[in-house]
Amino acid sequence: MTQIIADISVSLDNFVTGPDPGPESGLGTGGEGLHTWAFSDDAEDRRVLSETTARSGAVIMGRRLFDVVDGPDGWNDEVGYGAREAGRPSFVVLTGTPPPSVRLTDLDWTFVSTGPADAVAFARERAEAASAASGRELDVLIMGGGATVRSALDAGLVDVLSLHLSPVVLGGGTPLFTGAVPRALVQRSVLVTSTATHLTYDVT
Repeated sequence: MTQIIADISVSLDNFVTGPDPGPESGLGTGGEGLHTWAFSDDAEDRRVLSETTARSGAVIMGRRLFDVVDGPDGWNDEVGYGAREAGRPSFVVLTGTPPPSVRLTDLDWTFVSTGPADAVAFARERAEAASAASGRELDVLIMGGGATVRSALDAGLVDVLSLHLSPVVLGGGTPLFTGAVPRALVQRSVLVTSTATHLTYDVT
């Protein structure tokens, strides 16, 4: 069965970017340390990244994150969804206003302006179609940014929360859980590598 998985890297002090993020510096000041694990040569980090990318039948992101990855310094043929994996699932962008143009025209983009529930419903359809075509179960991954993950959690749309806890203290930036609706979580797994602690929770 297709699951809705919120998957994001977070600092020890609850930030998913450093201070002053923007289109030319999507992770803000010092935020690159959040994703050290994604470019690590640690075998377990590589496995986590590869398995996550491979199971992604559709991916949801917010408009700010789209502007970063589709910007001139964003994704390319070598570095894309899943870092060096450069996966190519369907992408669903939650936005009030679709962009006037898209640079990454070789990827499958859909822009949803009617809220998180509709974005998740559409992404689920795409993931289920991809599952049927591939003969294996694929999921919907909500990759960020922080507000998009938080809004999906708050709306009760997430089945699994996957956090990559990076050993950095950013001191500011985009928080993940500030003001979030209280949720009970059931710890499923903890994997400690040389660059991160990978935490997986069922959302009840």
